[in-house]
Amino acid sequence: MDNIKEEKTRLRRLIWDLMERSNISRFPRPVYGRIPNFVGAEEAAKKALSLNEWRRALVVKVNPDSPQRPLRELALQEGKKVIMATPRLRQGFIMIDPAIIPKSMVRFASTIKGAFKLGRLLRLTEIPPIDMIITGCVAVDRRGNRLGKGGGYAEIEYAILRELDVIDENIPVITTVHDIQIVDHIPREDHDLTVDVILTPTKTLKIEPRPPKPKGIYWNLLADKKDLPLIKELRQLLSRE
Repeated sequence: MDNIKEEKTRLRRLIWDLMERSNISRFPRPVYGRIPNFVGAEEAAKKALSLNEWRRALVVKVNPDSPQRPLRELALQEGKKVIMATPRLRQGFIMIDPAIIPKSMVRFASTIKGAFKLGRLLRLTEIPPIDMIITGCVAVDRRGNRLGKGGGYAEIEYAILRELDVIDENIPVITTVHDIQIVDHIPREDHDLTVDVILTPTKTLKIEPRPPKPKGIYWNLLADKKDLPLIKELRQLLSRE
């Protein structure tokens, strides 16, 4: 287990160093400790438009990081409801409904500040069924294994949605990254979230066979996150069932 953690740390550092050195990272910089924003994020996002999974989706859950902001904007432009996790899940999830946002405010609504202003914080019982998940990565491999920035929030967000039965194992998980973020191999642990489609500025990679997905929360791995108000709310909900 320690070797896996060390390898993940090494790979994150490798990608962050490479992106800074190659000057393909964008604001906010430096990228260390972040889901790195990258040159070409808009081009990668536009590739989602050709996916059948995207066309069918009415409700899309998107991470709050900078490189996925263009996807949040595209979703809103197309009339899709966006469910966005608040940073570090401190305030749970926000729903941004394009039906009640002026078209001139869509780009602003796709930012974190705009989402808080124009969206609505949800209780867990208010989260609707979700048709697609978009997640950010520090690195990803061609088998769909991914690395986040190390906080485990993508996994917790996914696990919460599984526990609520608003998603199942068939819901597609998509990421946008720069080509340089694709690596040969990332070690995977049972709780790790995997991706089904990788979009870069130059290509679309569909992972076949689809990689396995975590089935729910690994309660023994929550550590300090067990005190999040959202986790406490989830425990109360599950205890009533």
